[in-house]
Amino acid sequence: MIEIIAATIGDVKRIEESGADRIELVSALSEGGLTPSYALIKRAVQSVKIPVNVMIRPHGKSFTYTDEEIELMVEDIIIAKELNVNGVVFGVLNRKNEICEPSLEKLLKACHGIDVTFHRAIDELLDPVKGIEVLANYGQIKNVLTSGGKGDILKNIPVIKNMVEKSKHINVIVGGGLNAENIKDVNEKTKAPAYHFGTAVRNDKSVFGEINIDSLKILVNTISSQR
Repeated sequence: MIEIIAATIGDVKRIEESGADRIELVSALSEGGLTPSYALIKRAVQSVKIPVNVMIRPHGKSFTYTDEEIELMVEDIIIAKELNVNGVVFGVLNRKNEICEPSLEKLLKACHGIDVTFHRAIDELLDPVKGIEVLANYGQIKNVLTSGGKGDILKNIPVIKNMVEKSKHINVIVGGGLNAENIKDVNEKTKAPAYHFGTAVRNDKSVFGEINIDSLKILVNTISSQR
């Protein structure tokens, strides 16, 4: 499965044209991706046939949220569901950089019937493998996006492999530092079921660059040929 980040309607259409499998829709790429607007979600879902998963993240300061911010996230999930998204993407930590299970449970209550991805907040943990074992206790969580922790993704391959082995029902989506130069190596060594790309498929590798449809098609074909 190949998932690509979109921040505009143009992105959404290019991603579908490329042959990628799924879209992660965000705003504010420069902040790592925040919750997109109502109008953008609505138009994105209407514009393509492939699944659209929506980022639920009220700010870029951290992955720790107040009770009021969790309430806002719940409302955003409800709105996203009403707009017929395939799923939502979020991550919640406590002040000790551990998965905040009370907040997670509040969010999951709003997620009935849609796909749930726990994002790269897991890479902030001291032990991402332990983190995925915690998340595996929640049947609603279908995906975890990770680069195996902080630092270079190639150096994190042993951690990613361990996460794949411990993931149970969860699909491990590898992303964060993936590009055309390292994807073959990462794919062969981790055997992960899914991959996620952001700036690697944009002009100048910039959050402000347009998606390069030719580069993206090559990437999709490269991964597809290894399946």
